[in-house]
Amino acid sequence: MASVATALHSLTVPAAKKHTATVIFVHGLGDTGHGWEPVANMFKKEPTLGHVKWVLPHSPQSPVTANMCMVMPSWFDIKSFGFKDVEDEAGMLKSKASLTQLIDAELAAGLPPTRIILGGFSQGAAMSLLTGLSLDKQLAGIVCLSGWVPIKDTLQKMLAPHSKQMPIFWGHGSGDPLVKPIFAEESVEFLKSVGISNAKPGELNGLSYNIYPGVGHSTNMQELEDLKVWIAKVIPEQP
Repeated sequence: MASVATALHSLTVPAAKKHTATVIFVHGLGDTGHGWEPVANMFKKEPTLGHVKWVLPHSPQSPVTANMCMVMPSWFDIKSFGFKDVEDEAGMLKSKASLTQLIDAELAAGLPPTRIILGGFSQGAAMSLLTGLSLDKQLAGIVCLSGWVPIKDTLQKMLAPHSKQMPIFWGHGSGDPLVKPIFAEESVEFLKSVGISNAKPGELNGLSYNIYPGVGHSTNMQELEDLKVWIAKVIPEQP
């Protein structure tokens, strides 16, 4: 049975010039789209990224078991931050359907899927991987910052044929105490096991895996600079 999508409210940061590409960026647990607005505004000032519109969705509010069942912005329930408990597959698939609606809205407006990047931070990164790798249309790329691959067994059955050619930017802090580096390493091993290998030098297709020394469960300027360069290559400005 297909998951019923919840229509999401989003913050939109318009392109600085003619709009020819879109980044949909999905926030982490307890945050909103507003948390990534400063990054979107910073990126749009880059001469190589002025053509990019940013869509920053806000997740629904729901109880989170790992946080004493407090109600907060969340894309799915987390039972514990050890990530070894049963995963909230139903919640993830519902959020996947909602994010797919955002992608469909861009397509309906005339943008090809190859001009759309889906990315996120932490919980939002997990949702971006789940959604982007199983979508029936090939996106320009996926961004995973401080994230992990969720519901691996289910995702393996849902993987789209083109997922093996998907450009993926993965950034992770070596000092992340929440989504520990071992979870990223296990996720990368899973991706390799299903045919998604590291990008070859000078090529975009595949995984660009970047570890940032000393960075916790957050980002830093080096990671953002690397991401800027990658986005500009994946969705370059068109004449």
